[in-house]
Amino acid sequence: MMAGHGEGAVGGPARHIPVMLSEVIENLHPTSGETIIDGTFGAGGYTRAILEAADCNVVAIDRDPRAIAGGEALAEEFPDKLKLTLGRFAEMEQIAEALDIEAVNGIVLDLGVSSMQLDEAERGFSFMQDGPLDMRMGASGPTAAEIVNERPEKEIADILFQLGEERRSRAIAKAIVAARAEAPIERTGQLADLVEKVLGRKRDEAKHPATRTFQALRLYLNAELAELAEGLSAAERLLAPGGRLVVVTFHSLEDRIAKRFFASRSKPEPKGSRHMPDSGERGPAPSFELPSRKPIGPSKQEIQGNPRSRSARLRAGIRTEAPAHRSDLAALGLPALATPA
Repeated sequence: MMAGHGEGAVGGPARHIPVMLSEVIENLHPTSGETIIDGTFGAGGYTRAILEAADCNVVAIDRDPRAIAGGEALAEEFPDKLKLTLGRFAEMEQIAEALDIEAVNGIVLDLGVSSMQLDEAERGFSFMQDGPLDMRMGASGPTAAEIVNERPEKEIADILFQLGEERRSRAIAKAIVAARAEAPIERTGQLADLVEKVLGRKRDEAKHPATRTFQALRLYLNAELAELAEGLSAAERLLAPGGRLVVVTFHSLEDRIAKRFFASRSKPEPKGSRHMPDSGERGPAPSFELPSRKPIGPSKQEIQGNPRSRSARLRAGIRTEAPAHRSDLAALGLPALATPA
């Protein structure tokens, strides 16, 4: 479970507070005897709440080895009830198969970067603390420093625009290329200062100018949007009828994918296209029923106690008996640069 996420590190160091915990448990509705997957274990806040709510079994997945190591005490507290697994939640079907699990009754995905990752300067996620420009959730793949120091200017600009929705992506990319010609950009502080010089900053501006740049690099390096799209389809196939899927997002790109997924799975699609009239035939039967088509946001009290929760949005669905739909990642609006080349 990820705790206290946000698009940046605004708000400073935060305790590992599970975002919208009561709303997640209400929609997940753990029941004794069930098996539930926590696809983003993090600091274990959701997993603990699930295990305390009912006599059920939890498979907790996280791609961060430190998160899995940190969960050992919780596993000892709930022997035979908690299975900790290092991996990506998009791989949940394979993980379940390895544990001889054919179907599950609930899945929760709490997306983004956790407070403990933001607050560890050496991980390189935050521009609020100077550290190595890393940003990897796992232990493999290129670092953010390699991207900004080695990729062509146009590619950097495209990453910032597509995954950070940064309107001045070209100006930032140009400044990055000019700066790295003088010396490598190896620290989070260097990159944050460079972006701030390009964009400027108003005194009363709450969000740091580098927020979108850091978001874009993190999403790109960790292929988070592709993982979300693949994970949603995997959850659809793995959930038993009546099973609940709960997704907590933290920015518009994530929420857009979750919204499109639930919308496409909750109503029959008309055959044909916009260029041809609807023949009256319908596509696949709905694989999810939605408690609400509108997302749930955090309460004012929660935002006051945990500022990083301010951008959180919760969407949920209940699995029907209909077969899973064909997986179509493009239909979910995945940006072209959703995964690192």
